[in-house]
Amino acid sequence: MDISSLAPGVRHFLGQAAYRELGEFESLARALATAPNLAVKEGLSTAAGRALSKHHGLITEIRRRGHEPATEMAPFVVALDGFRRETSGAEWHELLLSCYLCGGLLDDFFIRLSDGLPRDIGPRVAQLLGEDSGTGVLIQELQTAIENDVALGSRLAMWGRRLVGDTLLVARSAMPAADPAEGAEARIEPVFTELIAAHTRRMDGLGLTA
Repeated sequence: MDISSLAPGVRHFLGQAAYRELGEFESLARALATAPNLAVKEGLSTAAGRALSKHHGLITEIRRRGHEPATEMAPFVVALDGFRRETSGAEWHELLLSCYLCGGLLDDFFIRLSDGLPRDIGPRVAQLLGEDSGTGVLIQELQTAIENDVALGSRLAMWGRRLVGDTLLVARSAMPAADPAEGAEARIEPVFTELIAAHTRRMDGLGLTA
């Protein structure tokens, strides 16, 4: 389903996407700081570095268009900081799951939405956001923990189901308010269905029930 016609202006897209990647970096850095051993810290440092690299790529695009990154990101600080607070979890494994699920879902969404950007920037942004996020360490740590602790697995399954709603609200905020007469919501719904399906596959891959 094509939602390119529902893409926001370039400045809105880049500002929101850039601050979101910065937030992903901060969340991964927080997980790194409380990781149980050096091997996990090393893996999380790679994932955090990938998020920071995407952030830098996006602010490069902002500067290329003659704008100041801090100014372009500022309108999204309150909402995205609130989103991260609500989805950071109560303990380390919940934070890892948030980084993995929320980060994956929003990268998927912004890649789809980038189809609506001008041709001189859209493909570059899609390629940037589609780069490997280095989440293998998150998957490995979560799978091991879930296999060894049934109660933790049940709690993380509930947490994962909660995350999808909050994350879709962020995705919806990336698009202009829909005019019911134009049938925009009907075009958005199938895309969100695809995003939820991808979220379910990530949950299944961890051994969790979505």
